[in-house]
Amino acid sequence: MAATTKPIRVGLIRCDMHGMYYGALMAKHDPLRLLEPLRGRKGVRARHSWMTGGAHFYFYTYYSDPARITVPTVDGFEIARVWDEDREVAEVFADVFLSRPRVCDKVEEVSEGVDLVFIADCNGDGSDHLKLATPSLKRGVPTFIDKPFAYTVKDARALLRLARQHKTPMMSISILLQLPQARQFRGRFQELGEPEFGTIKGGGPTMAGHIHAISLAYHLFGDGVESVECMGASPLAHVRIDYGGKAGRPGAGVALNCDSGGQPHCAFYASAYSSKGVVHSPPFDDWVFPEGAAQILRMAKKMVKERQAQVSGESMLELIAVAEAARLAQRRRKRVYLREVLS
Repeated sequence: MAATTKPIRVGLIRCDMHGMYYGALMAKHDPLRLLEPLRGRKGVRARHSWMTGGAHFYFYTYYSDPARITVPTVDGFEIARVWDEDREVAEVFADVFLSRPRVCDKVEEVSEGVDLVFIADCNGDGSDHLKLATPSLKRGVPTFIDKPFAYTVKDARALLRLARQHKTPMMSISILLQLPQARQFRGRFQELGEPEFGTIKGGGPTMAGHIHAISLAYHLFGDGVESVECMGASPLAHVRIDYGGKAGRPGAGVALNCDSGGQPHCAFYASAYSSKGVVHSPPFDDWVFPEGAAQILRMAKKMVKERQAQVSGESMLELIAVAEAARLAQRRRKRVYLREVLS
């Protein structure tokens, strides 16, 4: 009889929508409890959308069979420990999973006796990620940090330094950087020769969405941004990233219209232009995001098994530098070069 492979024991920090989103894709759970997490819990207020069935809505779309999952999952994980600043939320979260994870009193306990620490973050700006990741990085436990990697370049560098000092594999990445549908859309750029200009719509007024817009721009048009301009009534409402004439990058840059009205199902849209024409993307939204999330989980599994980071520190740092440069450009009302925030 072949030996069974032990599952990767996961300690999950922050039981928000992304915590449940990734959790339900990687660990065995009760689909009916996922549909109604608050069933039998009178007086408990729904603090996150998953608590009213939000994760089930997109994962189980055979509505005549609410126990039949319709999105890709990644096996080989078991959620062993969870922590949230609201213990009641963590207790409701834990009840969804068949492994009955331990609800920890302190964030430091999450990295004890696990193979992977997973720091979820749906709506945060990343400003607490250094604090949350420090215990697992110091213990040498492979650590996944949800987007954004950090809020500032200073914190991003501190995280990279900690990981390096303790020889701990670490990765952070947005779903938009691993979305198969975005990669397929990029294949249409051959119709244009090379894109001369690009646009991204979506993300909203906060860092939680800004980093998705920046990540989608990087997925479609490439890295190596040289400078950033920004304007608008809300933070990073309209951002222009410029590649400084680099070969293979849009010469006229890419415009990120982060806060430009609403869109259904958290959708992002992209367009690419050249003298030969234009191509417009389909919506990149909640109906396809699970495919990007599943790919990230495969990367996390590989990180644990090989003890090797699956995303370069330079790429994680550059995305945060673009966001910080955009904030600075908006305050100064003029172009900011990435070298200013990276110096």
